[in-house]
Amino acid sequence: MSITKQAKKLVKLLPEWTWNYSERQPIATYNPARSQQGRIEVEQPIYTVFDYNSSYLDERKLLNESACRPYRENGRVTWINIDGLKKDEVQSLCAHYDVHPLIVDDILSVGQRPKMDEIGDIIYCLLPMVYFNNKTGAVETEQVSIVLGSDFVLSFQEDATRDVFNPVRDRLRTGNAKLRDSKSDYLCYSLIDIIVDSYFGVIDNINESIEKLEDFILVNRQTDCFTSISMLRREVMELRRSVGPVRELVNGFLRSDSKLLEDRHDKYYKDVYDHIVQANDYIENHREMLMNLQDLYMNQVNLRMNEVMKIFTMVALLLAPATVIGGIFGMNFEVIPFAHQKIGFYVCVGLMLIIPALMLVYFKRKGWF
Repeated sequence: MSITKQAKKLVKLLPEWTWNYSERQPIATYNPARSQQGRIEVEQPIYTVFDYNSSYLDERKLLNESACRPYRENGRVTWINIDGLKKDEVQSLCAHYDVHPLIVDDILSVGQRPKMDEIGDIIYCLLPMVYFNNKTGAVETEQVSIVLGSDFVLSFQEDATRDVFNPVRDRLRTGNAKLRDSKSDYLCYSLIDIIVDSYFGVIDNINESIEKLEDFILVNRQTDCFTSISMLRREVMELRRSVGPVRELVNGFLRSDSKLLEDRHDKYYKDVYDHIVQANDYIENHREMLMNLQDLYMNQVNLRMNEVMKIFTMVALLLAPATVIGGIFGMNFEVIPFAHQKIGFYVCVGLMLIIPALMLVYFKRKGWF
């Protein structure tokens, strides 16, 4: 079969997955031994600033990092969101806000494991935003870095075209929101919470794909479903690798004694912790479901093979009497019953038909087919 025919067969088998292997992310993307991690810098990052307190809100889009500097220590809480990373500007902005160089290296890295660090008066957390591509069926991840200071939060995103922070922005625009009355640690919680909650949308899409695949296997009993199972297992593995360590990240906030975190906000981080535990449980369930689907697929293949072998065996058994009778009457003996009689041929043919018919009746009563 040619490559073109194989590709057409795959697209026909997976109508909602026009799979493009060139867009798939490798399973292991971070290697600290490499001097260059492969990050593509943007020409012009987008800086969005929310500077607020309970009675004041200033929302702006800025063109460069130098315009973000006046917001340092102005008596209000400042959230600076950077869409697209440029090394020189990231380093300059972080230096102005006294962010440690090790944290800057983590911000500029690619494919790191989610984590939470405390260095000096700064709390840093790195976690993925996860998206489900409905066109390809692939799980796509974006590394997000959040830097928490005494009166500011810096968030760094790789992709400027999408994020899940709009509900947080809408709450900031509401004058009586709790977010406006709280300090920067509550803003940090809100960003982490909205990221964790977005995982459930991806989990629902994976669950829907698994259910469709299960129904397809049970109803159609096709032997080409192993490709679909393998693709889904890869996406669940990518989701598990991205989401699993976030549990330790949130737990780090609960264990921290940092002055940046108010004790009265612990209950909110516990709520996020419950959510991420539940998300991990769902992902593990999906992993087990795919393993069961693989077993179901193999059982279907074996069952189909057994049915084919049963048909072949039955055909061979039904032809056995004719083979025996033909072999007996084909022997080179001088004395063979009915050999020299007119009805000899009809007797042989009759036996060849009657005996298989009796065998079929016997097999039917035994329930063998």
